[in-house]
Amino acid sequence: MRLYDSRMMTDLPETPEDSPDSLYDGPSKSHVKREMLALVDLGKELCELSPERLKQLPLSERLYDSIRLAQRTTSREGLRRQVHFVGKLMRDAQADLIRAQLETWKNGSREQTQAMHRLEALRDRLLKEDAAFTVLLQKYPHADIQQLRTFIREGRKEMAANENLRQGQDPLRKHYRALFQALKTLQETAQDPSNESSQDPNASL
Repeated sequence: MRLYDSRMMTDLPETPEDSPDSLYDGPSKSHVKREMLALVDLGKELCELSPERLKQLPLSERLYDSIRLAQRTTSREGLRRQVHFVGKLMRDAQADLIRAQLETWKNGSREQTQAMHRLEALRDRLLKEDAAFTVLLQKYPHADIQQLRTFIREGRKEMAANENLRQGQDPLRKHYRALFQALKTLQETAQDPSNESSQDPNASL
C-alpha cells in the first residue's frame, strides 16, 4: 500500500477549520463599536435625569459624580468630552439593569399620559352628553354627585361664553379644570386597593 509523503501533507493549504482565526469566536470590531456607541447614548440619557432618579440607579460613585459634572458643564466642547468620558465609564456599569429601569420609568410615563388623555376625553363627554354623567354614576355611585353636577353646569356655561370671546380675552376654564381634577380624584380613589367599593371611572365610558 502506498503511503502519502509527509512532505505532501505539510504542503496542503489550511482548511477554514484549521485556521487560527477560525478559532476566535469573539465579537467583531463592528459589534464592539456598536456596543460602545450604545453605551455612550445610554450615558447621554443618564445625563438628562434628575439627581433623584440617578440615585435610584445602580451607579458607581465615580460614574454618578461624572454624570453630575456633565450636567453642570456649560461649554459645548467641555460637555462633549465629559459625556464621552461618561460613556467610557459605562463599560463597567450594569447597563442592562439601568436600561430596564429607564424603560420602566418610560412605560410609567406613557401610562400616565394615556390616563390623562382618557380623563380629558371623559370630561369633554360629560360637558356635552348628559348620558355620560349617568353612566359615570352607575360605575362610581359614591362620587360627590352635587359637586360634579355643579362643575358640569358651570363648565358648560364657560364653554358657551368662550364661543363669544373678544380678541385678547382669555377663555374661562375655572370649572373646566375643576371637573378634570374631580375626575382625577375619582381615578386615584379607584386605584386605591384599600377602597373596596371603588371602580375605575373610565371603565366602559
